Amino acid sequence: MSLYYGLITGILFGFLLQRAEVIRYDRQLGALRLTDMTIVKFMLSTVLVGMVGIHLLFDLGLVELDIKAAVLGGNVLGGLVFGLGWAMLGYCPGTSAGALGEGRWDALWGILGMLVGAALYAEAYPALKVTILTWGNLGELTLPQLLGVNHWLLVVLAWVGGIALFRWFERKGL
Repeated sequence: MSLYYGLITGILFGFLLQRAEVIRYDRQLGALRLTDMTIVKFMLSTVLVGMVGIHLLFDLGLVELDIKAAVLGGNVLGGLVFGLGWAMLGYCPGTSAGALGEGRWDALWGILGMLVGAALYAEAYPALKVTILTWGNLGELTLPQLLGVNHWLLVVLAWVGGIALFRWFERKGL
């Protein structure tokens, strides 16, 4: 049954990506040039809704959180590789799959790049595990734990900040 949930969720996410126009190349380029915040608004809204959903399910005892260690070396390297790939191709991983689904064959290069990158990462993992993936290891720490506050305080602050950011984007025509 969980495979069906994944399929339904994936189709719904793809529909929303297409409907929000975030798989369009001009939107991707606008996000990279900081002239069109459509993608930022789309992703920020998903993060804000997800924050509420995950924390509500956690508080109700319906899910367990599996906190991964925050490792700055891996995050910085991964962010650089992700950003470089996005800048070179004009699609991020999710939008490249959506663009291919719309028949944009140029996105296939990004998907092939992701597969090659995953294979290269798998080969390099033993060396990375003892080097870069140990740099700046903060452990399994969440922001509420770090600040010593209830997670709902940060959810509310994120929503207030998100709404303020949305309003600013709209005033600036972004």
